[in-house]
Amino acid sequence: MNQQQRQASILELVARQGYASIEQLTEHFAVTPQTIRRDLNQLSAEGHLRRVHGGAGMESSTVNTAYATRKTLNLEAKQRIAALLAHQIPDHASLFINIGTSNEVIAEALLDHRGLEIITNNLNVAAILQHKEDFNVIIAGGQIRSRDGGIIGEATIDFINQFKVDFGIIGISGIDEDGSLLEFDYQEVRVAQAIIHNSRQVFLAADHSKFQRNPVVRQGNLAQLDALFTDREPPESIQRLLTQHDVTLHLA
Repeated sequence: MNQQQRQASILELVARQGYASIEQLTEHFAVTPQTIRRDLNQLSAEGHLRRVHGGAGMESSTVNTAYATRKTLNLEAKQRIAALLAHQIPDHASLFINIGTSNEVIAEALLDHRGLEIITNNLNVAAILQHKEDFNVIIAGGQIRSRDGGIIGEATIDFINQFKVDFGIIGISGIDEDGSLLEFDYQEVRVAQAIIHNSRQVFLAADHSKFQRNPVVRQGNLAQLDALFTDREPPESIQRLLTQHDVTLHLA
């Protein structure tokens, strides 16, 4: 059994049981614990399952992966996506940047630009951009989510609705085969919808793992995008929808 076959069998076993320990998988596949750990880490990074202490379980549709973990997952891919997206943003543009670890990497990629005006509900994005003297960084008001520095709530939506900007840069937790953009937090979704509504162009940054995740809250649809930035070819169903709705696909 090669690595690809073993990993497919691991997913089947975890899906059937809901959880599998490293000890169980080591015995089942007659390989070393180190091999199983590498398999689980890769499958977790790709969004197929949730890595937990001593083993792995299936990805949850109701609870997102911890922020500290998401910051390191697929980081190289996020950096490539960020560089490609930043290249599409001209100097002296206005933009929204919402919550998400991918958007924090995008903020870093924008530091070489000049004269940007950025409205954000992400404290981490604001902290990255605040030292750029020719940027005008505006932070939305509202409730701060302690786990990731996101700002959400009715006050945030009211604030976003005061602006009309050139670009809305959004992240996402999952993309369904029918084109639905999915998130875990209803309040976060309502802010993202306001950003989409008040942006002349909407750019979505999503690494390949987002095509295998199915969070429970509907944020919107691929048809609302102007461009999707990702690091691998999306599934065929997604590609058909992108073509159908004239959404530009950028591969990093």
